[in-house]
Amino acid sequence: MLLKSITLTDFRNFKGVQSIEFAVDSCKNVTIIMGENNSGKTTLAQAFTWCLYGTTDFLDPNVMSKSALQDMKSHETKKTSVKIQLQHKNMVYDILREQEYTLDDNRKIKVLKTKFKISYKDINGNQKFIPDIQCQHKVKEILPSELSGYFFFNGERIEKMSKEIQSGRSAEFASAVKRLLGLDTYNAAITHLKGNVRMGKRSVIGYYNSQYDSSSDERISQYMIDIEYKEKDLYQKRNRKKELEEMLTKNHAEIIRLSNLIESNKYGEQLKRQIASHESTIKRNDAFIGNSTSNVLKSFDNNYKYYFLKKMMADAIEVLSDTDNMDKGIPNIHERTIGFLIQRGMCICGTPISENSSEHKKLMEILRYIPPQSLGTMINNFVRECKSKTEMGENLFQVIKEKLSEIEERQNENEELNANIEAIEDEIRKYKDIGQYQKKLSTYNVDYKKKQSELTMINQQIGALESEIERLNGLRSELSLKDDNNRKIELYKAYAERIHEVLKQDYSTQETKVRKELEKCINEIFKKIYNGGCELEIDGRYNVTTIVKDFANFNVGVEAGTAQSISIIFAFIAGVINIARKNANNDELSTEAYPLVMDAPLSDFDKKRIRTVCDTLPNIAEQVIIFIKDTDGEIAEKYLSDKIGKRYEFDKKNEFETDII
Repeated sequence: MLLKSITLTDFRNFKGVQSIEFAVDSCKNVTIIMGENNSGKTTLAQAFTWCLYGTTDFLDPNVMSKSALQDMKSHETKKTSVKIQLQHKNMVYDILREQEYTLDDNRKIKVLKTKFKISYKDINGNQKFIPDIQCQHKVKEILPSELSGYFFFNGERIEKMSKEIQSGRSAEFASAVKRLLGLDTYNAAITHLKGNVRMGKRSVIGYYNSQYDSSSDERISQYMIDIEYKEKDLYQKRNRKKELEEMLTKNHAEIIRLSNLIESNKYGEQLKRQIASHESTIKRNDAFIGNSTSNVLKSFDNNYKYYFLKKMMADAIEVLSDTDNMDKGIPNIHERTIGFLIQRGMCICGTPISENSSEHKKLMEILRYIPPQSLGTMINNFVRECKSKTEMGENLFQVIKEKLSEIEERQNENEELNANIEAIEDEIRKYKDIGQYQKKLSTYNVDYKKKQSELTMINQQIGALESEIERLNGLRSELSLKDDNNRKIELYKAYAERIHEVLKQDYSTQETKVRKELEKCINEIFKKIYNGGCELEIDGRYNVTTIVKDFANFNVGVEAGTAQSISIIFAFIAGVINIARKNANNDELSTEAYPLVMDAPLSDFDKKRIRTVCDTLPNIAEQVIIFIKDTDGEIAEKYLSDKIGKRYEFDKKNEFETDII
């Protein structure tokens, strides 16, 4: 099924004639319709169900545009309508629902009549109308109303469905899934062949049972009466068994819920210990930050001037290193020392010093490089001091950088720990006194055991009844085979029963195969949408359990949160659609692919999950139509850009009027 277009005429806040053509291209299969809150997204979504089924969720049942009503005069009539064009099994249908309204003298609105028409074009291109009496049947054939909620839905509906399939209340969902996956064909055939006692002669085997002729032997009539009585009893027992199984499923779900609540209280104590641990770490980090900050300030205070002067000192050293006088001075030798030796005429080593001698000339030369006549020694001392001071400030930047990095790391850790503490404290507030839960759990456990005992007894009774019915059928057959007419009935009935058994076995095989394939497909999609280390398990009634695999060497069921619950139903519906598309050409399973029409489906998701949903759904569903608010729409549009075939916006003029652009 593909939605090609929708045309609204004076429907709610869409005044006049306004149309939307939907993307039907296999590569660009997404239609996105954006608008602010209360601009008409939900109204447009409801237009589909009103057109197809004549129902809406609006509090006001009148769907005529209020803006159009204001323009009407008393006793004037006006029509509102929605027309959907869709393709189903290679046939294009135009489905129109129209209501005629009028205003009385008091300007009170009245519905005059409703028209529902379905037309199509034959192979020659001629328009043909389906007889009025068959229109609802045709809609049911295309998309039954009980299944529509799984393809036309909003965020609230998604969450509700998720809770249903996780709490054992998924009988309707199981039926819908089986129908969508083509398994209802088997059920119809099986029911047609045998049915139940309430169907009576309407089933094939029931018809043959009514055709036995007891004139040849009165015991046949008695066996028939006994068999009918036993089958009625068996029917009641099987119904009771079904009721017990459903109650046990719900009971078990409640036991798990209460057990989780009780267990979560223990977890609350663990959370408190986590807070204490976090606070201890924060205290240590604060001490480290204080000490490190003090050391940084001290290191900076002692060495900052050398760090900032090192460039000038380096330049001075470079200049002074080129001076010839740098290393010619003699340490600790003063001008007075040389003058004393010359005046004495003798060196301290005993060598005579006479005027104009080579010794005298050497001493006079030295006078040029020693204090106070020369700066050589002072330059030498300055250079050595500059080098020493430069080395002191050399590593100041790196040391402070490393220390500040350590301080920042501890500060970030403290911020994260404080955030965790706030989150844990919020979580702890959820835990209450578990005494009431333990009391309820005890009651449920007792009730569960009682129902389990009754179910065991019912199963025994069913087994006994089945054996007795089989015995009576054997006795009746033995007598029937002695009569020609009854022999034919027996033969025909035997064929019908054999076909019934083969179909049941084949159905069981196909149903198990489809369910396992569905579980695998759903998990693949779920892991893309919700990356949380969980898996989904589907039981025979299509209840879904969220499992944490390999948790302490065994699997643990967990209660899903809101985002996780919505991810589950997204995965579930997408999985059903995916398998339905794969089975579309399956001779054994009669299925049809369906579009997804979603009203504000991403509101409870974060940006990461919005992206994964946008990446996943268009690749699975044959067609995706999303009504979305501006803020989410910008994100969705970004991730869906290569899949968007059509794009529309709502231009809200006032509270009663919106244009589709």
